[in-house]
Amino acid sequence: MTATVGVVVTTYNHAHFLGEALASVFSQHPRPDAVVVVDDGSSDDPAAVVRRFPGAQLLRQENRGLAAARNAGLRALDAEYVVFLDADDRLEPRALEAAMRCFARVPGCGFVYGGHRYIDRDGQPIGERYEPPGDVAYERLLRRNFIAMHGAVMYKRECLVDVGGFDESLRRCEDYDVYLRMAKRFPVAGYADLAAAYRLHGDNMSSDHGAMLHAALEVHARHRPDPAVGPRALQAWREGRRAWREYYGQELASERYRSRRVSTAQSIGQLARLARVSPRVAAREAVRGVKHRILAHLPRSARARAWRWFGDPPAKGHVSTGDFGSVVPISRDFGFDRGTPIDRYYIERFLARHEIEIAGRVLEVGSDDYTRRFGGQRVAQIDILHVREGNPRATIVGDLTDPAVLPESAFDCIVLTQTLHLIYDVRVAVARLHRALAPGGVVLVTAPGISQIDRGEWGSSWFWSFTTESLSRLFHECFGPDDVIVEHYGNVFAATAFLQGLAVEEVDTAKLDPLDKSYQVIVAVRARKRRG
Repeated sequence: MTATVGVVVTTYNHAHFLGEALASVFSQHPRPDAVVVVDDGSSDDPAAVVRRFPGAQLLRQENRGLAAARNAGLRALDAEYVVFLDADDRLEPRALEAAMRCFARVPGCGFVYGGHRYIDRDGQPIGERYEPPGDVAYERLLRRNFIAMHGAVMYKRECLVDVGGFDESLRRCEDYDVYLRMAKRFPVAGYADLAAAYRLHGDNMSSDHGAMLHAALEVHARHRPDPAVGPRALQAWREGRRAWREYYGQELASERYRSRRVSTAQSIGQLARLARVSPRVAAREAVRGVKHRILAHLPRSARARAWRWFGDPPAKGHVSTGDFGSVVPISRDFGFDRGTPIDRYYIERFLARHEIEIAGRVLEVGSDDYTRRFGGQRVAQIDILHVREGNPRATIVGDLTDPAVLPESAFDCIVLTQTLHLIYDVRVAVARLHRALAPGGVVLVTAPGISQIDRGEWGSSWFWSFTTESLSRLFHECFGPDDVIVEHYGNVFAATAFLQGLAVEEVDTAKLDPLDKSYQVIVAVRARKRRG
């Protein structure tokens, strides 16, 4: 029997957005089995909007808050799985299908979640976000709310009911409270497909940073682990306390900066309040203020030399190349001789983001190391492809552009890391990958952007470097744009260090994390073969 899916849409004075939210729900394929709209005591007219959608049921209640509205919708639904959407947000196309696909891969989950995009008041995209759950989702949630957007979550209804639903005493962060209660008892899985759009319109509940900090810390305090559970969870919780203060302290600092044209007394008062929230952020703000005041009083000729203290870009003629001044790189072997190459940091980050896809029958090129590391027990069978004889681990030998090498419609996942650039006819290669996938199967590809060229075995067949634009066009031709995710990894620091052959172990990895599209060290693709 096919599982049933219900959607609860909650609204409070957001009738002007409600139609767009409901349109996104009813455009899902397949459609949800039930849609309930809960009006939490609005003074506008959501009923007029709901009447335009005959399949939607409207419930009204006095204003009791978001948690109570969600519980009311939960009680009204008779479905196995449920998604909660706020009226000012919307679902992305095929969101329900992607969530059910994730549940099929990890059926024991209490909930699954996808990525989300941010949109402005008019619905225009302004950014995207997805973070995988890691090895222990509960401990990671103690550190931070990595899910971030409730509309991107699909719950198994019986699990949500089993933990008591949403806590109606909470006016904020009730979703974070539920995540923690459920992750403590049930597995959690994530997938990188965009599931929902979070609208930033200035009136969001989350825009009151002081109130959000208070609510987040209140919820977080409830979930302090018992020391008997072990030191890891308690350490994660302590890190989370600091992280919440740091995050909202930075948000409050940004507000202070935007309103910086105030008196000195007001500025000091704002800084004192900020210090009570996060001393570290307050200290940074104080230094920042001193810097701007010093610069404002320096002669113009002296400002150009101030970069050495303040860390601004050096003045023309004052750049010191240091160890990078030689025409010979530090390592000619990508950094393998010094530790872990920097491109591997990004390859593993990409595979971790999409690890839920590594399941069933999996094909990997060269070895099965990544499949075993990121697929684990989800993998039923592993095949290893190598282009030439001589690899004792290979189960398939040959050029993947040869139609006789890979079986048709055979693999649930293909892991193709750092291989595509070694194939001259990349269009044929992508077509062969598509042909080898089972319906619904995915290929996970990484390819070099900014890179050394191998001086050994693979130098004579190193044909290409790629960009997000080139791989987008290449995979869209075969898989279609709706089933392809293209990502880039790297920045100017990472590109410089990688070209020099530095290893991950000898750089500050915090400098590897920011992503700059102009410096693509690794370009990665997740492409899915459409069913039917």
